[in-house]
Amino acid sequence: MAATFGRRRLGTIALGTATLGTLAAADGAGERGDRGRVHSARADPVPPPRTTEWALRTLRNMSLRQKVGQLFVTVVYGADADAEHPTNRAEYGVASPAEVVRRYLLGGVIHFSWTDSLHAPGQIAELSNGLQRAASGSGAGIPLTIATDQEQGAVTRIGEPATVLPGNMALGAARDPRLANRAARITGRELRAMGFTQDFAPVGDVNVNPENPVIGVRSFASDPGLAAELTRAQVSGYQWSAAARNTISATAKHFPGHGDTSVDSHTDLPVIDHDERQWRRLDAPPFRAAIDEGVDAVMTGHLKFPGLDPSGEPATLSPRILTGLLRQELGFEGVVVTDSLRMEGVHKLHPTEEIPVLALAAGADQLLMPENLPSAIESVIGAVRSGRLSERDVDRSVLRILSMKDRRGSVSNPLVDPEAVERRIGTPHHRRQALRITDDTVTVLRDDAGTLPLGAAVGSVFVTGWGETTTAALAAELEPLRLRTETLHTGDSPDSEVVIDATERAGRHDVTIVLTNGAWRDSGNAQRELLWALGGSGKPVVAVAVRDPYDAACVDDIQVWLATYSYRKVSMESLARVLFGRVSPTGRLPVPVPEPDRPDRERYRFGHGITW
Repeated sequence: MAATFGRRRLGTIALGTATLGTLAAADGAGERGDRGRVHSARADPVPPPRTTEWALRTLRNMSLRQKVGQLFVTVVYGADADAEHPTNRAEYGVASPAEVVRRYLLGGVIHFSWTDSLHAPGQIAELSNGLQRAASGSGAGIPLTIATDQEQGAVTRIGEPATVLPGNMALGAARDPRLANRAARITGRELRAMGFTQDFAPVGDVNVNPENPVIGVRSFASDPGLAAELTRAQVSGYQWSAAARNTISATAKHFPGHGDTSVDSHTDLPVIDHDERQWRRLDAPPFRAAIDEGVDAVMTGHLKFPGLDPSGEPATLSPRILTGLLRQELGFEGVVVTDSLRMEGVHKLHPTEEIPVLALAAGADQLLMPENLPSAIESVIGAVRSGRLSERDVDRSVLRILSMKDRRGSVSNPLVDPEAVERRIGTPHHRRQALRITDDTVTVLRDDAGTLPLGAAVGSVFVTGWGETTTAALAAELEPLRLRTETLHTGDSPDSEVVIDATERAGRHDVTIVLTNGAWRDSGNAQRELLWALGGSGKPVVAVAVRDPYDAACVDDIQVWLATYSYRKVSMESLARVLFGRVSPTGRLPVPVPEPDRPDRERYRFGHGITW
């Protein structure tokens, strides 16, 4: 049966019977036999929809080791593809990033700041080209997937001079799919200019739990309908259209939904207590929307979901979830990529060397950042040769990966122009668009004193609170207004001397603007002490939650509260424009803000926002 993909039903391309045969259906669940054999639940009798002719031709000439290499996306260390880096030697036994790609016939790499890979747009473009040349000159000559997590907002891997935007929850406050689409298009175009071919974004998780330590403002909203609408818009923005070339693959994450947990899957294995009906109503809509829009990839979450799979396996290793729900129920035929296999959430139940095999058997295609790459590759090859994994299933995964690369132009145009990258990154047009988007995200939650907008009577402003670069950025935005401005960065845990100093300074100014980040949490008690002290200074105080909007309920003595959902420079620019009346606030809460001591009661409801 052809699967629905990208709003239309597509046919399939048949492979020869020597490559693919009929598989036994397994009602969405794989089982392990008495002798440890892994029976895959993946039951497609034909190649995946949207398989390209290039992918079919290429697969026929690939060895098993080349195929298995395509399944892995991992980190390489260094800013230059051909330069030695000691961590490559320690982890992979070779010196340079290019040698890692050649030795292990990698399908892809992922870049972070901590891998010493992301210094400047031109450098990133040169690194991308060097890695692509290494891939094209070895093995089957297949271009790489080059990926990162440029979600924007809290998770921004590449900062200025690239265009930086405020992130998902801010876009949820704007409530405009056109702005979400535009933000993704800006991000995607700039990433592609630097040589990236896949962005692990957007986050489709519905953040219904304020205690969530890992998602929070990375989510669009607590409302599944709004989250779905904006997820769809961003998939379209990254990928532009199903036929577009030289675009970037979007990745909806973290399936089946990471929004209702108070545990971080980087350090432990969260348990989501939603039953199937709750999952379909609450968690599934953004992923349905992404799939309907033709998203290239879906990333799994390392989550226990007993209502979906009572076996206790994390979703990444669950055939019931990846094959039964994602493939069969939602009809997804793109690339399933695991979240990082170095995270603790996936290591709780199985030995490290078993995890790649179990993930593939469950329905994954791309294996992200295995704990030990050489061992992981050998474990998959050994599982295929022993019959624990089917080579036909490996073929299907490779076809999905190769076709994704082909559709996005990586095969026809694997290299980028490093000399042109500076003209395409952080352009004046993109920056103007980013500011226009961000203006619509700032949310005024409370103005009991009628303080806003700040008028001509304000001659001096004291900027204080969390974030050294954030307080400095806001102060810099006030300079063109010819205000006397003083700044004091107090950090996330100011001591009593700092609180006293800040209060004394506040008394010397017409108004104080204090920035908070996590003041509502147990660890934010010192920030609350600062707020209480400033509230007693006798001068007007404007408090701004620059990450979680939940801060706005933590101190009643402050009569003016705003939320920006982001501490990025562009958010401070829009905040200044709102505070001083250059633009009217239009943001509305994309999540409810609960009472601090009564989480079952709302201080500010979903959709709340003041304007003038």
